[in-house]
Amino acid sequence: MAALRRIVSESVMVQQEVARTLSSPLLEAARLVRRALAEGGKLLVFGNGGSASDAEHLAAELVGRFERERVGLPAIALTANSSVLTALGNDFGQEAIFARQIEALGRPGDIAVAISTSGRSPNVLAAARRSMALGLRVLALTGAGGGELSALADIAVVVPSSSAARIQEAHRVIIHALCSLVEEPQPR
Repeated sequence: MAALRRIVSESVMVQQEVARTLSSPLLEAARLVRRALAEGGKLLVFGNGGSASDAEHLAAELVGRFERERVGLPAIALTANSSVLTALGNDFGQEAIFARQIEALGRPGDIAVAISTSGRSPNVLAAARRSMALGLRVLALTGAGGGELSALADIAVVVPSSSAARIQEAHRVIIHALCSLVEEPQPR
């Protein structure tokens, strides 16, 4: 019971810190996403492990719906096609699995959403660099000080924690907040 209380307490503290410190970059991220989508762009979302799950969750919320009925929004999780991932990993190496998809699918005006709890995942960094080279904007969700990823991003939402579990929990809340802000009706 003590372990459960400690885990929940730590999670709540990180979430409160996220609410206190990350509203500005989160609002900036929502504006960037809304603008890109309004101008015909799409989101290309990627990460490893739990961050891959978050990438797929974000894409699903945008293509489907989060809380409001609306048209589907173009978002692709680069983690979801096992044939592409395994072919690229085999032929080009694991570091290239997202960058190669960015080359194939990304266009200027699109947004690469790079998710990494440490900000140091080599394949996420390679994709962020490739995105920049191709004229995509980069939105990073990270933690633990942001790592190299935050320096490569147009906008970095850096969770103030060094615990991968707490960062992933915060990323889920940030993703939901982003979806809510993107779905919010705009004044005409």
